Amino acid sequence: MRPYLDFLTALAQNNHKDWMDSNKKWYLETKERFLEDVAVLLKEMTELEPELSAFKPKDCVFRQNRDVRFSANKDPYKTNFGAYFSPGGKKSPGPGYYLQIQPGNSFLAGGIWMPEADTLKKIRKEIDYSGAELQRIENDPDFKKLFSQIEGEKLKTSPRDYDADHQFIEYLKLKSFTVSHQISDKAVESGAFITFALDGFQRMKPFNDYLRQAIEEVEDGSGVL
Repeated sequence: MRPYLDFLTALAQNNHKDWMDSNKKWYLETKERFLEDVAVLLKEMTELEPELSAFKPKDCVFRQNRDVRFSANKDPYKTNFGAYFSPGGKKSPGPGYYLQIQPGNSFLAGGIWMPEADTLKKIRKEIDYSGAELQRIENDPDFKKLFSQIEGEKLKTSPRDYDADHQFIEYLKLKSFTVSHQISDKAVESGAFITFALDGFQRMKPFNDYLRQAIEEVEDGSGVL
């Protein structure tokens, strides 16, 4: 049995420094177990993304402390455990694979969330050129078993430089390109979420590969980007 849900439930009910200080041993033991599970995931993920072999589990796990400087919510701690696997690291602008553990809200996800303007422009250019490939990925039966559709906040109108009747206008309107699937508390407690996450990450790899291809700056034979 994994210890995550009991600790995170208690933290959500006592989200302040005094409680965390008095329960530091519980927190460190729970975090260490999460790092062990992330190590298992990371080892298997190198089969999908060989570049991940350069990372340690702690490189993939997010800090528990929240950045409250610009937030109305001043709770000092996150009430979930999160890990992100990307060849470019946690702060990479490229696509990655995300796992969140939280009571009643555990899930796996992937893609790119709210990319910078330049990155978004590159993705839209790729969709304009090869939107049919993205559509094929989204409609693939293996993909559909877990991910109903590509998600993200959308523009209300067509983006600049693209006609409203463009064949792939619904993709072009997206401001994020993500997929996700919920994980049950039962799967978290039993540890089955590890196998489930690995299966989900494998299914989303073609989607991430498409996004990575879109944003990589590859030189053609003339040396021009």
